[in-house]
Amino acid sequence: MLDLSLDARRGGFHLEISARFAAPLTVIFGPSGAGKSTLLRCLAGLDRPDHGRILFHGTVLTDSALRTYLPPGRRSCALVTQEPALFPHMKAGSNVRYGIPEKAAGVWVKRVEEALELVGASDLIDRFPRELSGGEAQRVALARAIAVEPRLLLLDEPFSALDGTAADALLERLKPWLAERNVQTLIVTHDATDAFMTDAEVALMKQGRVIAQGPATEVLATERQRLLAHLQMG
Repeated sequence: MLDLSLDARRGGFHLEISARFAAPLTVIFGPSGAGKSTLLRCLAGLDRPDHGRILFHGTVLTDSALRTYLPPGRRSCALVTQEPALFPHMKAGSNVRYGIPEKAAGVWVKRVEEALELVGASDLIDRFPRELSGGEAQRVALARAIAVEPRLLLLDEPFSALDGTAADALLERLKPWLAERNVQTLIVTHDATDAFMTDAEVALMKQGRVIAQGPATEVLATERQRLLAHLQMG
């Protein structure tokens, strides 16, 4: 469970959020510039809010009043962005191994193989990033994130280089793994179809704020009508 109250100003943009994310899977939906990525960066510890507090299962990740700030490596959190950010000099297998702690050295081979298999990328293990397509690189980046076995998984448009069918199939393969390990997951998207396909709780963001939260059929009712009208016109 995530409890947060954040206030962050970045130039002319103001992120001001007070919310609780308790569902195993939450889709953060909103237009470009709504603050979705900034929110995930604050949760991951890559960006500090000016003021605020973040609690994850009762553990304080950030608290400006107490001057508490856990660095990214101590948050048991993994972030996957739209840009895979793979190390260009490392093969896919080495990229996936990178975040696995030394205490898991005896099992790292198995974890790398399992992570790549889970995302459908076993055949990419010996390829360098330059040899991967955009979709393949995203699969490897996702494998790297799950190989560290995080408690909190943050996905920022992680399937943008995959077609809709491939993205849906990948998410369906991933969901049982996340549920079995009790990994809370937040997925950022600007595509309403993603929100409806995941059967997750949806948080609707606009202009730096969460303006609605709940089932997709309720939160995105207006967006659903727009999509249906568009399909009928097509």
